[in-house]
Amino acid sequence: MLTALTGAVVPTEAVAHVAHAGWGPGPWWFVFPLLWFLLFASVIFLVARRARRGWGPGGPGAWRAAGPDPVAILGERYARGEIDEQEYRSRLAVLREGRPQP
Repeated sequence: MLTALTGAVVPTEAVAHVAHAGWGPGPWWFVFPLLWFLLFASVIFLVARRARRGWGPGGPGAWRAAGPDPVAILGERYARGEIDEQEYRSRLAVLREGRPQP
């Protein structure tokens, strides 16, 4: 009796038509897993990139600020008389080659 009532309310041809009209999984079933994968891959990529650049708790480039300034050390050695003016200037030129001038 229940099947007769269901068949009277919703004909089986209409159910079959709806199932083939795009209400099934269709070709888009892989879109949401792909989007989740891309989200997780992006997060992992950004975290790994940040770790490679040496960004620690102190911010970008914090590992460089840990040691003393080589120009200051060279100036101290010149002031103490350990090196002469010619050696000071030549070493200072070498140190400043790779560094942009302010």
